[in-house]
Amino acid sequence: MRSNMTRRQLMQGIAAAVPMVVTASTTHGLTTGSDTAAGEDEETDEPRPYPEGVLPHGVRSRFVNGINGLRMHVLEAGYEGGTRPGVLLLHGFPELAYSWRKVMIPLAQAGFHVFAPDQRGYGRTIGWDGNYDGDLASFRRLNVVRDALGLVFAFGYRSVATVVGHDFGSPIAAWCAVTRPDVFRSVALMSAPFGGTPSLPFDTAGHPARPAVAAGPSLYDELAALPRPRKHYQQYYTTREADNNMRNAPQGIHSFLRAYYHYKSADWLGNRPFRLAARTATEMAKMPTYYIMNLDEGMAETVAKHMPSAEEIANNDWLSDDELRIYSQEFGRTGFQGGLNWYRSGGIGAPEQELFADRTIDQPSIFISGASDWGSYQSPGALEQMQNRACTDLRGVHMIDGAGHWVQQEAPEQTSRLLIEFIQGREP
Repeated sequence: MRSNMTRRQLMQGIAAAVPMVVTASTTHGLTTGSDTAAGEDEETDEPRPYPEGVLPHGVRSRFVNGINGLRMHVLEAGYEGGTRPGVLLLHGFPELAYSWRKVMIPLAQAGFHVFAPDQRGYGRTIGWDGNYDGDLASFRRLNVVRDALGLVFAFGYRSVATVVGHDFGSPIAAWCAVTRPDVFRSVALMSAPFGGTPSLPFDTAGHPARPAVAAGPSLYDELAALPRPRKHYQQYYTTREADNNMRNAPQGIHSFLRAYYHYKSADWLGNRPFRLAARTATEMAKMPTYYIMNLDEGMAETVAKHMPSAEEIANNDWLSDDELRIYSQEFGRTGFQGGLNWYRSGGIGAPEQELFADRTIDQPSIFISGASDWGSYQSPGALEQMQNRACTDLRGVHMIDGAGHWVQQEAPEQTSRLLIEFIQGREP
């Protein structure tokens, strides 16, 4: 019988089936910018570790097999010298474990074993379904939490000192803390406040059923009806065309990512965030177009208008063109659909999240963001809910001046200091 499996699918299936094995990085004589540095072994089609020279000295690239069906690519620092407290770092969209490279060495020098995976759907981690019509349920939040838990156990930890999440990694870190407080002893959330767990109807047994209320126009409908029609970026990210628009951007994927990262950073001087009064179309439309897009444009067209000049690129001291090339090569190879599937799977995962209704994060927590990051305010009320209800031992809310959305890259020294002081139990 003829098989319909591609060679890649076959290798991903094998990786998912083998027993858990931690595989150390080896050097293959690759150079940044070469075709083979894009990551795949020419004989097996499996991704390889990063070549020497890509990462800061003291950070290594390796693979861990058998993580909830994944062969997970992990960056690791502080692995020498016996058992150290573990720190797990979880990236967001559209990013990679590589986004943590600037804070890993300071954390390791402070005495921690630091590990950061390419999460499900990203980079050199394999075993996930990248088809739009594929296995969407595997991207639901609690399954990604299961990925994180499996990685912690794979490294021989029954608990870690902290889990740190940035952007979409922030709600994953929060759910790690909610579901397994015995494993994740503290949590640091970055750029995306955690508004809390869902609630269920309470004390209703003695009351008549409430009549159903007809649903009115959705926020998406209201945005589309504005005089300047708009759409929410999360709505756009659920569409079939989003991956192709970004992966095959007219300006090229490297320029697309340069403009995207620039537009959301403190380098774009228009990023002056403030609290929004309500989750209404007129309020939400006050945010930049990377969050509330023009209705007739894709993300490639949206960010192209804000491409930095050649001089601005040359003067960028937090994301050089060689560093950016790591991202453009990886997303050029994998596309964005894996990461986009996180945005599409919320409804699938919502019922199981209700098992933790009204649970709070009671272990120590901290929130860190850039002062120029709209991510802190893009969900009106979430920051206040995190402070007042969701996190009962919140040690601080820190907005770092001179940083935008990519705070651990734009301000690595301040971010590292805040994390180290938090994990060590000192007042930041």
